[in-house]
Amino acid sequence: MTPAEIAPKDRLIVALDLPSVDAAEAMIAKLGDSVAFYKIGYQLAYAGGLPLIGKLADKGKKVFADLKMHDIGNTVTRGVESVAKLGATFLTVHAYPQTMKGAVEGRGSSKLQILAVTVLTSYNDDDLHAAGYRLSVSELVEARAQQAQVLGVDGLVSSPEEAGALRKIVGHRMSLVTPGIRPAGSASGDQKRIMTPGRAIAAGADYLVVGRPVVEAADPKAVADAIHAEIAQALG
Repeated sequence: MTPAEIAPKDRLIVALDLPSVDAAEAMIAKLGDSVAFYKIGYQLAYAGGLPLIGKLADKGKKVFADLKMHDIGNTVTRGVESVAKLGATFLTVHAYPQTMKGAVEGRGSSKLQILAVTVLTSYNDDDLHAAGYRLSVSELVEARAQQAQVLGVDGLVSSPEEAGALRKIVGHRMSLVTPGIRPAGSASGDQKRIMTPGRAIAAGADYLVVGRPVVEAADPKAVADAIHAEIAQALG
């Protein structure tokens, strides 16, 4: 799918980083038709949230299963085969070559799209060096993007700061999904490489993942609608 084919409303992915299925369903009800795409990550998945993927899909919503798989190739392959049956649109794996290769094999002919996480948005150069990497964030992101493209991965997860550089590398053959999105005036929290929705779209991002600024807002629907308006303005 090219960027022009992505419906503007599908570009906002609201992260259901909530402690229970009941809390998630209450948030989904508050957001109503304002949100068409949701992310289910560790917190909700381990609180019994995986069946919610199918429930949302049955209602016409899209779901990003942010499980960040990383293991030996065969284990990843079998795990992805299972996730593909749940009805998710996106699934994340860490961008290590064996992991990505196993994920692509597990996806098979299903509609599930594999997203490779390049470098977490809470990391900066110092964090990478402390973890034993010699490359900078930008260098590692670009290297992993090139590997992902060769291996047939469908898209990349990276900070919005890298979106422009990645677009030059992968063109429009891969989707770019960017967490670390903070509307103007929002707290950065534990994210270190952040950007506003409009700037991220202008930089080349296809999808924006927003969690706390929406789900912790007094009026989540109003915040989601404001983000949609900013996305539409950035798309021109």
